[in-house]
Amino acid sequence: MQDHTNIPAQRWALGVEYDGTAYHGWQAQDNGSSVQQTLEQALSRVAAHPLRVQCAGRTDAGVHGIGQVVHFDSHARRSPRNWLLGCNVNLPPDIAVQWATPVPSEFHARFSAVGRAYRYLILNRLTRSAIHQSRAVWIHHPLDAERMHRAAQHLIGTHDFSSYRALGCQAKSPVRTLHHLAVTRDQERIIIEVRANAFLHHMVRNIAGVLIAIGKGERDENWSRKVLQYRDRTLGGVTAPPQGLYLLEVEYPEAFQLEERIARSLQEIRQKPRPATSKT
Repeated sequence: MQDHTNIPAQRWALGVEYDGTAYHGWQAQDNGSSVQQTLEQALSRVAAHPLRVQCAGRTDAGVHGIGQVVHFDSHARRSPRNWLLGCNVNLPPDIAVQWATPVPSEFHARFSAVGRAYRYLILNRLTRSAIHQSRAVWIHHPLDAERMHRAAQHLIGTHDFSSYRALGCQAKSPVRTLHHLAVTRDQERIIIEVRANAFLHHMVRNIAGVLIAIGKGERDENWSRKVLQYRDRTLGGVTAPPQGLYLLEVEYPEAFQLEERIARSLQEIRQKPRPATSKT
């Protein structure tokens, strides 16, 4: 193996897409395969030395990534094309690198992020799907997407989201700022899309659980606001299943010049239906 220790390390950023069905979440662990471990093994083969990656947002078992961003440092001299194609050759079909670019040493995939967006996908029809069983949550009970959208608007803004985070969440503060939360219907699919400065553990799945109960008619539209005001997770309703959740996009300051690459990787899913209601 070539000795690169005398060569200054270069920091790289990657855009990563993955189907989380077969993995025990993003984070490397001893009791099962993870997206992080699999990606690190592939990158280490390209670099010809061991390396570790830092991600923008850890995802749980069964959760997918469309716009995950990671960074790593390497002494190996490789072009962006070498990292991109070489890594993908060594990855399984359910993980793919979408872009690779050098970044300044001060860039951090997690701490440099100024915003994140998630999507929660529901298949709302009478019969289950064999194709989408691990890519969307199936709910056979009819859901009122317009009702869900109106209820979602109560959560926009800066709030204490204690009722919407996991009991074991380790974040120092439960305060987060939601910039956008919309529910749309596209035939049999209901899409919940949320954008915020940052998220708490299980926050999106807990929001989805509350909105689903409202969409079924089990709760009134104001329940989402009441749950917020409780500031008590035990009163916050059911956590929605993981397979409908996607890390959609990570936002960074313009100085890092990642907007174009991130936008290209999201081009296909930018064609979204209009909100279920124009009321906000």
